[in-house]
Amino acid sequence: MDRLLTTLRRGFTERIGWKRVGIAASLIIVAVAITILVRTLKGIDFSVILEALSEKSPGRIALAALCVFGAFCTLTFYDFFALRTLGVTHVPYRIAALSSFTSYSIGHNIGATVFTGGAIRFRIYSDFGLNAIDVAKICFISGLTFWLGNVFVLGIGMVLHPDAAGAMNLLPSTVNRLIGLGCLAGIGAYLVWVAVGAGRRQLGRNGWKVVLPSGRLTLLQILIGVVDLGFCSLAMYLLMPNEPAIDFLSLAVVFILATLLGFASHAPGSLGVFDAAMLVALPQFGREQMVATLLMFRVLYFVIPFTIAISIMGTRELWLNVVKPWQARRKAECCDQHLLSGNP
Repeated sequence: MDRLLTTLRRGFTERIGWKRVGIAASLIIVAVAITILVRTLKGIDFSVILEALSEKSPGRIALAALCVFGAFCTLTFYDFFALRTLGVTHVPYRIAALSSFTSYSIGHNIGATVFTGGAIRFRIYSDFGLNAIDVAKICFISGLTFWLGNVFVLGIGMVLHPDAAGAMNLLPSTVNRLIGLGCLAGIGAYLVWVAVGAGRRQLGRNGWKVVLPSGRLTLLQILIGVVDLGFCSLAMYLLMPNEPAIDFLSLAVVFILATLLGFASHAPGSLGVFDAAMLVALPQFGREQMVATLLMFRVLYFVIPFTIAISIMGTRELWLNVVKPWQARRKAECCDQHLLSGNP
């Protein structure tokens, strides 16, 4: 039996592999989401969408934009926390903030965040002597912060408001509540695991070994993820139609599930997947009003940060590869002229 399982595992790894399974799963999620989105938007009145956009309160839009700003400010601590956890102290906060903001904004909009975001991080951190393995560890700790925060809030939300999740996953309230309890139990077990023992827990071996945060630092890690998620959910909540009423925690549950589906799809900006999930899970709202809300949220959370991030990275590359070398050459030429003229 063991030999058969070993043969099957080896055959699976050689002929299929988990990478192909992941790609297939992503394509299936995207295909299903686009199909649902097309069906949902069929017959929609775009003039009503424009009217709904014009009716959005400028004050609420401004507050939502402020929440998005708060979310990205919190996001800057993902990398900073990871760097300090790994014992990297020579990289200042401003560089960690630059890396967090640009890698997330650009990577999430382009798609395949693990690779695109990792490439941007490596471009920035390589100037400070960090190698590809160091960047991979930073990505791992940052991703852990994201997932801990999401799972924690999702667990609480599904325990208190299981029907909100049921609108999306079509599972009974009892099952959703059990899933929520399982999420919280998993977080609790992880906290106990990293807290007990003589030293800090480690994952990996040989050349790749990452030291996990201690129990106390893990609580801080969860808090960072929760605050980030709270700001994002609040931004969406402020942009929602006034009628019918929906409580914040129910919306947060739907928002988290839609966000996680978007991440699993690896689609650029979770386009189609996130939107379809939100429309399906919130059928009580008019389609035109929800589309207007999603469009406004995309502008605030995706388009504007992406534009800023691209501008920052473009300006940085221009400075490092054009302006700075030109200044160095000019300085060298001036020194040579002074030497030739006999001036000190």
